[in-house]
Amino acid sequence: MNQGGKLIVFSAPSGSGKTTIVRHLLNEKDLNLEFSISATSREPRGAEKDGVDYYFISTEDFKKHIKNEDFLEWEEVYRDNFYGTLKKEVERIWAEGKNVIFDIDVVGGLRIKKKFPDKTLAVFVKPPSVDELKIRLKKRQTETEERINMRIAKASIEMATAPQFDHIIVNDRLDNALKEAEDLVRQHISKPPTSEEE
Repeated sequence: MNQGGKLIVFSAPSGSGKTTIVRHLLNEKDLNLEFSISATSREPRGAEKDGVDYYFISTEDFKKHIKNEDFLEWEEVYRDNFYGTLKKEVERIWAEGKNVIFDIDVVGGLRIKKKFPDKTLAVFVKPPSVDELKIRLKKRQTETEERINMRIAKASIEMATAPQFDHIIVNDRLDNALKEAEDLVRQHISKPPTSEEE
């Protein structure tokens, strides 16, 4: 892959508020960020649009892309429910001269960090507690109780990976979390490239 701008990864258990933080950062025009749209084999939810929220592709096509090594990272999150980052998506953003921002799960986030250690800022967004997370997920009213419990079980495992990230933001007060995220990203993109990146 040709080298381009910086990579900024935000990972967190579902309901931690990472998407809100990422949206805020995208609105800060001077950061020169572009959102990396993930590919998924699941069906669109609600008002989700193909090519905006996700690239929706069939499970069969997703497996073909895996075989062709088209992904920077991918994961089977639940059975036959795949998510991944296409290499061409990152190349598209780099070709525009922008920095790439990701809103992805912890496994994907750590894989990107491992592939581009010096270019990547990996941030873990932590909810104040698992109980608070459950309240937030229930408030969304988008999923069944069973699905919420699955997410909570997954969240406990994901929280254990937090120390592997460059920074942990505890999202107990949103305005503080937004400021902290902004400061971290500004610092990261203003760092001169290392020899590996040039």
